[in-house]
Amino acid sequence: MFRSRRWLKILFALGLVWLGSALWQTYKPLPPGVDVTGPWRAAQEVSFLADLTFVDAAGSRHSEQAIFDAAFAMIAQAERLIVLDMFLFNDFAGAESAILRPLSGELSRALLARMAQVPGLRVIVVTDPINTVYGGVASPHLEALQMAGAQVIQTDLAALRASNPAWSGPWALCCAWLGNRAAGGWLPNPFAAEKITLRSWLALPNFRANHRKTLIVDQGTGWQALVASANPHDASSAHGNIALRFSGAAALDLLQSEAAVAAFSGVPLHGLPAANAPPVSAGPRLRVLTEAAIARALIDTTDRAAPGDALDVAVFYLAHRGLIAALKSAHARGVNVRVLLDPNEDAFGRKKNGVPNRQVARELVAAGIPVRWCDTHGEQCHAKLLLHRGRHDTTLIAGSANFTRRNLDNLNLETSMQLVAGAGHPAIDDALHWFELNWTNEPGRRFSTTYAHYQDDALLRRLWYRIGEAAGFSTW
Repeated sequence: MFRSRRWLKILFALGLVWLGSALWQTYKPLPPGVDVTGPWRAAQEVSFLADLTFVDAAGSRHSEQAIFDAAFAMIAQAERLIVLDMFLFNDFAGAESAILRPLSGELSRALLARMAQVPGLRVIVVTDPINTVYGGVASPHLEALQMAGAQVIQTDLAALRASNPAWSGPWALCCAWLGNRAAGGWLPNPFAAEKITLRSWLALPNFRANHRKTLIVDQGTGWQALVASANPHDASSAHGNIALRFSGAAALDLLQSEAAVAAFSGVPLHGLPAANAPPVSAGPRLRVLTEAAIARALIDTTDRAAPGDALDVAVFYLAHRGLIAALKSAHARGVNVRVLLDPNEDAFGRKKNGVPNRQVARELVAAGIPVRWCDTHGEQCHAKLLLHRGRHDTTLIAGSANFTRRNLDNLNLETSMQLVAGAGHPAIDDALHWFELNWTNEPGRRFSTTYAHYQDDALLRRLWYRIGEAAGFSTW
């Protein structure tokens, strides 16, 4: 009896330690520079870019790409500074068997070539540890860049709050301090053929990520930047994606947001320029949003939509309860809401179960909101975009953040841009055209299909969506 009570006390004490660590990982202070709403800046040279994937009348998949072609052109003219932050920067293919564009190699070669042409060029690459499977494999691309003189910064994900506290709580106590090494792996790799260590597998369920996709370069005497939903990842090269390219003070605001990530990752970046132009309050304007600032902007824009306005959403994952409630409320007061979603059918050659989008789509359709699916054939509809057309101007929010708890509630690192402009602005017009094309299709090019095509009324998957979204057990 005494022995059993002693074990109960030990288990109870361990449970309290687990709970305490989980709560700390959930609510600990954010690193400096996270959750930023940048000042409004004059919209300079803003362009909307898209990678389009569609099927023809015979059912064959086609891809028209623009985003990384633009990124490579930006890199090719840089003279002083390149700062790149990309979530997936690797040639991992998973189980994908289709012919892929080698984006990771193209990006590496573009950076190495420009460094060779301009010996004094400063190149800073910020990335996520997933590209080495959390230290369990080597990254040839990152190592080549580092050997050539680039500053490669692995984001310190431990500084972020836990998106899966049930795992990250004990992980912080038992395993995080173990480190890892890119040799001696003996377990299957979920992303590639190379074996990984047990420590890599133990790191995976934390689900933390630097999910940003940004590029900043000098442009003559000024600065130019790109914020995208696209990764330089070979297995993602067929995905549909969007991006905003822009110049001016907003590019320097973006640069400072990346300096903050480097700083809390233990690598302060000295000598970076900052914007000294005053903010603007009228005319075409844009601003940088990171982490939960993106959620606030999405919900505020949706809440401000008036009867008769149009609100269009196109996103890879839609699961955030606050935004879903705002969309349903907007529709109820007479806003013309349309939602275009990825069916969550495919992930790099593997089949998915449709969660969370099919469960959210069911809820939206029941509320009267029209929903269509991207007509995917192995690739993903990877855009993250909201468009609000009001009486006087249009608001576009686009970037790296999916519309989920993990992406919008200060868990992942994310960057999106908010652009406000009147009718006739080229970037706004191109974004509106992009949505209409994907929503309506055109002869010989099919981008989307009806809600009924992927309709899912299964109760168990609806429960899993709600539990996974609330508790952080999911990967979305």
